[in-house]
Amino acid sequence: MRVDRREFLNEAVAGSAGMLLGGGITAKSAAAAESPVSRDPTAWVPLGKSLTVPRIGIGFGVKSYNRESNLTRRGLEHADRIVRYAYDCGIRLFDNADLYGSHGYVAKALRGKPRDSYALISKVWFLPGGLPEPERQDAGDAVRRFLKELGTDYIDLVQIHCMTARNWTSTMRRQMDQLEELKQQGLIRAHGVSCHSVAALEAAAESDWVEVVHSRFNHLGTKMDDKPEVVQPVLQRIHDAGKGVIAMKVVGEGAFSNDPELREKALRFVMASGCVDVMIVGFELESEMDEFKSRVAAVLEERAVAV
Repeated sequence: MRVDRREFLNEAVAGSAGMLLGGGITAKSAAAAESPVSRDPTAWVPLGKSLTVPRIGIGFGVKSYNRESNLTRRGLEHADRIVRYAYDCGIRLFDNADLYGSHGYVAKALRGKPRDSYALISKVWFLPGGLPEPERQDAGDAVRRFLKELGTDYIDLVQIHCMTARNWTSTMRRQMDQLEELKQQGLIRAHGVSCHSVAALEAAAESDWVEVVHSRFNHLGTKMDDKPEVVQPVLQRIHDAGKGVIAMKVVGEGAFSNDPELREKALRFVMASGCVDVMIVGFELESEMDEFKSRVAAVLEERAVAV
């Protein structure tokens, strides 16, 4: 089933990777815009050159530290229910990290689900602090542990987590090589970096190793590395090079939670940016997923009708 679905999606979005979330619809992509898939807020879309994933993902890193987060602080039963709801409503991209402590409850909630019906992301943490252990595993050892914790044979995307230095591609060379080896072994399908500075983003833009980038991105610059007008051109370079771009902090890590107008503006800004393929949001309630899906669907419908 997944093979047929992906083949269909690839035909529907051929030549327009990122168009549905990013830039405007062109004549070349008119056929894709007319298809029911293109109007589906949870459709699977290209992410870089080697992945196809749902266009909306749920992230577990809101206020995360030492393998806990806002979601787990609500209780593991609540976290389990939210992951199950995300899957059932089509939000089947699950953005994990060692830092978040999310592997175990995601694995439990998804147990028995067809592996090709959802996509998994995780991230390896190398910075001081953040984890209970003082030592840091190499990427190869850490990812093999992640596989066991997630109960899976492969992880779709593994990122080097929270890079800020301009020279991270030099200091992380050993870890990059290990992630590439894991990809060759089929244990991961793609690798890249989660950036927390413009300097790190610049390095990602220049690196042939990077396949996908996580970047904080919204219209106000809330919880971002710099102002949107500074970050967006770098993301555009990354996207134009054929690398996948995942926008995080789309709703300002909850800063816009009490303002529907801000949420709407943030979403429309990201979807109109022309440089984002996928959006990750730290949903903590079912109603938040329903609302976000509805807003994305409305924008996609407007674009389809406009053609």
